[in-house]
Amino acid sequence: MKNSNRYDVAAYVWPAYTGDEPRTRMFWPEGIGEWQSVKNAVKKFPEHDWPRKPLWGYVNEADPYVMEMQIDAAADHGVNVFIYDWYWYDRRPFLEQCLNDGYLKARNNDRVKFYLMWANHDVNHTWDIRLSHMQDTVIWDASVDRPEFERIANRLITEYFKHPSYYTIDDKPVFMIYDLANLMKGLGGAAATREALDWFRSRAVEEGLPGLHLQLTMWSEMNFNLSGVDGGKEATTGEVVSLLGFDSMSHYQFVHFADIDRDYEEIMKDVVQEWERIDQTYDIPYYPHISIGWDNNPRFQQFRPGIVKQNTPEKVRKALQLAKEYADKHPEQRPLITINSWNEWTETSYLQPDDLYGYGYLEAVKQTFKD
Repeated sequence: MKNSNRYDVAAYVWPAYTGDEPRTRMFWPEGIGEWQSVKNAVKKFPEHDWPRKPLWGYVNEADPYVMEMQIDAAADHGVNVFIYDWYWYDRRPFLEQCLNDGYLKARNNDRVKFYLMWANHDVNHTWDIRLSHMQDTVIWDASVDRPEFERIANRLITEYFKHPSYYTIDDKPVFMIYDLANLMKGLGGAAATREALDWFRSRAVEEGLPGLHLQLTMWSEMNFNLSGVDGGKEATTGEVVSLLGFDSMSHYQFVHFADIDRDYEEIMKDVVQEWERIDQTYDIPYYPHISIGWDNNPRFQQFRPGIVKQNTPEKVRKALQLAKEYADKHPEQRPLITINSWNEWTETSYLQPDDLYGYGYLEAVKQTFKD
């Protein structure tokens, strides 16, 4: 089934709303994944918009029948790409069930394409509300060495990149990398990382693919250790992006680069300025990003400051319009817009319908991007 969208509207998917992954029990012992934190969330102050409830219920998103419903809802409202957060810890994948057993077994997965963002960040106690105040404790280190990187790359090519619904740019499967510093740390510096990424591209070609489109998750500008050794030479984000040969970039969340503890319209002024700065600074495509909101209090027992205010569906619709206009001003690149997110409930940044705004956020996408 062809999707008639002129724009590629890609929503990130946090694949933790299932109890089918055995290792989730250490964080969410009730056996329903992070729905546990959503279900048990409480109001932290009188004006707090929590607790919220999903209109679709605490469904198992590793169930293909559930995903068929969600795929139809997404496609009907103009979301035609899912970007699955993808994890690898302790030499094996983590939280693949929503993708493998839900989306990939859904009979209608030709309606919404997918690609992967390797969420290669370390894991601490953030996901476990009993211990989330101890955020300095690393449970799993996500950095990998070259042999492990090659195992991961071969799995990605074999299991996902060849799927007919995998999203491509210039026919090349798109693969996004979340934590560049962690990637370089594991592989041993910038030069070794460039060698590994070049190998990854050539391996994709050997497997019959036209190549690989590597996408970077942008944060705020930072300095990177080039050598992988403490005290080694540093380089800016721009220098590293050029050195490693990334093909494009987008953001994952406004909270990564903007002060989000204020009104949504004020945040958007800074977001648009950041788009313009990136556009002028980098010579690879930037795909505009919109975050629905931010409030991660459902993950913590005590109040966590930093909450996006007045992020109503109408204000989000205006933000989406700005992203659409950015895409229109860059006709030489794919009209791709990324959204955080499809279902980041515990960060209060989701398109799925709830008991506060109903289908309001999905309608905002539909009004902006559907003919």
